[in-house]
Amino acid sequence: MSLKFSNLIALTAVLLSSGVLHAQEQKDLNYWSQELKSRITLNGYAQAGYTYMNYDGRNSNTWDVKRTLLWAKARITDRWSFLFMHDFNSQVQEFYIDYRVTKGNELTIRFGQFKNQLSMENPLSPVVLETVDVCSQSVTYLTGCGSDPLFGINYGRDLGIDLFGQLFDGKLFYNLEFLNGRGINARDPDNRKNVIVKLDYRPIKGLRFAVSAQKGYATSLVPMSVYIPVENAIAQGEIYRRDRWTAGVEYKAGSNDFWKNRSWSVRGEVLGGRDGKTNSWGGYVTSTIPLAGQLDMVASFDYFDYAKGFDRERTEIIAGLQYWFFTKCRFQLQYTWASSWTDGLNTAWVDDACSRVQIQMQVAF
Repeated sequence: MSLKFSNLIALTAVLLSSGVLHAQEQKDLNYWSQELKSRITLNGYAQAGYTYMNYDGRNSNTWDVKRTLLWAKARITDRWSFLFMHDFNSQVQEFYIDYRVTKGNELTIRFGQFKNQLSMENPLSPVVLETVDVCSQSVTYLTGCGSDPLFGINYGRDLGIDLFGQLFDGKLFYNLEFLNGRGINARDPDNRKNVIVKLDYRPIKGLRFAVSAQKGYATSLVPMSVYIPVENAIAQGEIYRRDRWTAGVEYKAGSNDFWKNRSWSVRGEVLGGRDGKTNSWGGYVTSTIPLAGQLDMVASFDYFDYAKGFDRERTEIIAGLQYWFFTKCRFQLQYTWASSWTDGLNTAWVDDACSRVQIQMQVAF
């Protein structure tokens, strides 16, 4: 009888202890679940639409999906953080770790793959840029986004280190970058690093002035003669100088939540570059004006001379509307007139004007 009673006591103790352990495990699980939720954020966006183009007496039209990006940002500590971004239309876009050196925002070190800070437009997300084609011709070519045949398509990104921060009560922003100079997901074939410096001054709310410059080298993917009719140009596989500079100004009349609360804005920039002995330069002015409700008007004037002295100039005039149906979610309708057209990497240059109508839907979270 005593044996049975002792067995009952032991069984009760086991059940009680297992219940306590289960409760503790559940408590720990809830804690780590909440901790994980508070430290990791997921964001993404997609842009898809329709493009009609009239050029050289011919027409073309297509449905297209331009971007489908998803990224996760993890706050490891109050000073360490990590980001990973993938574009399902192409490849891994960004992966880097940040360490905030100072107590405030005076100095942070970023290591990995990220957007270079050349120009005002390149660091901005396509989610907030005004035109369907995102960046201007100058920015697309000079920052390595995609229209430079020598450099290839690199989405304005590179591998390296970025030292950045804010000074003078947040009025001066700076970046000092040491990059491979080869672009996205690639090792440095020439073993010569590129340096980018950027200063962004904001004297009053809504107004900013920005200058940036790059000194460096790159290894040519194709001979320059593919798109510029010049002898003794840069050869395929040749290491060449790749220098750039930009200066711009932007004014926003008020705040912008990219939905219900928006304001008039204008941004303009002049940019230049040198590839070997060939110079290029251009500039753009882009403005957005709220009309009624969530409807905006968008206008842009964009000029770029791809190779000074070789008849490679192009002017684009853009006009359109955009309707914000939720935060950072919109419909866009734009018309573009261009003084010439190319096959995308400027390897087939045609000096005839072309027209383009684009419709795009953007969803973001």
